Amino acid sequence: MKTARLVLLYVICIFFVLLCLFPFWMLFVNATRSTVQIQQGVAFFPSVHFLDNYNGLMKNGFMLYRAFFNSLFVSLSSTVIAIYFSALTAFGFFAYNFKFKKALFNIILLIIMLPGQLGMIGFYQFMLQIGLTDSYIPLIVPAVASAGTVFFLTQYLRSSFPLELVEATRIDGAHEFMIFNRIVLPIMSPALATMAIFGVVGSWNSYVMPLILISSKDKYTMPMLIQLLKTNIYATDYGAMFLGLFFTMLPLIIIYLLLSKYIIRGVAMGGIKE
Repeated sequence: MKTARLVLLYVICIFFVLLCLFPFWMLFVNATRSTVQIQQGVAFFPSVHFLDNYNGLMKNGFMLYRAFFNSLFVSLSSTVIAIYFSALTAFGFFAYNFKFKKALFNIILLIIMLPGQLGMIGFYQFMLQIGLTDSYIPLIVPAVASAGTVFFLTQYLRSSFPLELVEATRIDGAHEFMIFNRIVLPIMSPALATMAIFGVVGSWNSYVMPLILISSKDKYTMPMLIQLLKTNIYATDYGAMFLGLFFTMLPLIIIYLLLSKYIIRGVAMGGIKE
């Protein structure tokens, strides 16, 4: 009876895994099919038109690699800035007692609740006044104030980081930045990896704000460039459209696979913590 339940559990888990992977598989399959094949109906196995779709994607000055590296630069830069300074802020809320500490943390919670779209017009006008439009600076530097990341990392420190360790290193003569960089950051690696995944995915998939700020085609990010596939030039080339979407999705999968082990390790550490 126990064996039957275990088999049933495995069958259910495998079913849901396949269900989650199915959209990604279909995207890859359509990226290898021609426009005619896609219009004829659904197929579950790859075709032989991958190179044809790639050539269709690259023709007419479609700067795929430039857009890829633009998105990679913006995503990694904004994520690194957000992760480090948010962790530094979270450490400040966790390890220090100062005036208006609770009020400031409540302000962070309020910022999380406000939709980011409310400030788009004002942010664009401000960037226009200081001459930072058509630049990556407005897409990278504001990530230093990531309220959601600060809240998550603060809660992580409160739940799994012993404050006595900070006090012990202070007694040994370590200064605050040494404590943060050499002790706190390594212990926070599971939480940092989690926020890094969300940060990269959010920045990589961002479309509206880059569309508002970026005007030069050589500075387009991947979502902006893929949007050009809907123009008259590529309107009927569905194979190229699916291939472009596949290239957009592929880096996110790779980043998740690289960082997921740290998340699993953090869950395991939290499960055995006394």
